[in-house]
Amino acid sequence: MAWSEKHGKTWRVRYFKDDGTLGSVPGFPNKSSADNYADTLETDQRRGSWIDPAAGRITVGEWADDWLDALDLSRNTETQYRSLATNHILPRWGETSLADITGLAVAAWRKQLSARCAPSTITTIVKVLSMMLADAADDKLIAANPIRPRRRGRRHRAKPRERIWATQQQALRVADNATALVGPWAGVLMITAAWTGARWGELTGLQRHNTHLDDACIVIDPDIGALHEINGHFELGPPKTGESARTITLPPFLIPLLRRHLDSHDHTHVFVTAEREYLRRSNFSRRAMRPAADGNLNRTVPPVRIEPVQPGLTFHGFRHSHKTWMIADGVPEIAQAARLGHTLEDKMQKVYSHIAAEVEHRLITGLQDRWDKAVADSPTPEPHTRWRRP
Repeated sequence: MAWSEKHGKTWRVRYFKDDGTLGSVPGFPNKSSADNYADTLETDQRRGSWIDPAAGRITVGEWADDWLDALDLSRNTETQYRSLATNHILPRWGETSLADITGLAVAAWRKQLSARCAPSTITTIVKVLSMMLADAADDKLIAANPIRPRRRGRRHRAKPRERIWATQQQALRVADNATALVGPWAGVLMITAAWTGARWGELTGLQRHNTHLDDACIVIDPDIGALHEINGHFELGPPKTGESARTITLPPFLIPLLRRHLDSHDHTHVFVTAEREYLRRSNFSRRAMRPAADGNLNRTVPPVRIEPVQPGLTFHGFRHSHKTWMIADGVPEIAQAARLGHTLEDKMQKVYSHIAAEVEHRLITGLQDRWDKAVADSPTPEPHTRWRRP
């Protein structure tokens, strides 16, 4: 039930909330407009589409606390969302009521973010805010999520950034450079990444008991198959997706290389620093990946002078390289997905396609051939690069 009543110089609508208490919507200039709103309110209540106007007065900061606590995500993803909320969303929207957020205001904010954030970061920030508002709409705190795809404005003509990958010769040269910079363990890690397609966390989380060199494979465990760095601390946990839990067959050359690497230390994890510590991605990128790929000739007194090989190549770029190699070698998509831990969008193909033994053999043979060609094409190795020779 809803009704209008005089309130000072204006009119207001009173109504009963779901909990039996009285609510109020003030500010109507006359009785007629208040009566019309009261009629609409009652109609929406009967249809079950009514949104309590008071509910939308909850601030984004108040809603974010409940929303973040209710998330059922991996710790890594939850930590990322909390960080984005703390550093970007709440400073702008924390004191704003959910009902006061408009699509135009969000678009203007997104434009402001572009001055200090990368496009991919902005996309994730806005996605998190959009998820908050979508759940608020589902809980009938607001009528709808105000963040919608917009058609107005200039069309974005920027060419998507091309993913940088490496040929087998470039991958080997980058690994040799990393060996010269920080030690053989870095070269072995890069080669393993390039010739298996495994992710950073899968390799840094790989343990000896999941490294079956006699069977020429490594196993990405579904429960502890990845090492996660969360707020500066390390913990083992599941890999990125359910499909990421898999067995990866090793090409022949990689087996003796990994045996020698494992003989060089006694840590339970296969890949650790020279000091037997877990690998931090940021440190590895700064000390090994970037100079090994980009070169360091701009430094005045570098410990080792490195010529550029493939500027911009990231560690994840080895995974893109592996995918590119398999495509070039004619490996079926189902075999590519199984090796990389990808999900096939075509569910029928996933159900009815199987990886025949000859396909796996062809895949491994192709990877071995690429290694042999890379070694044959490389210059005579310096002492620090002899780790890669049989």
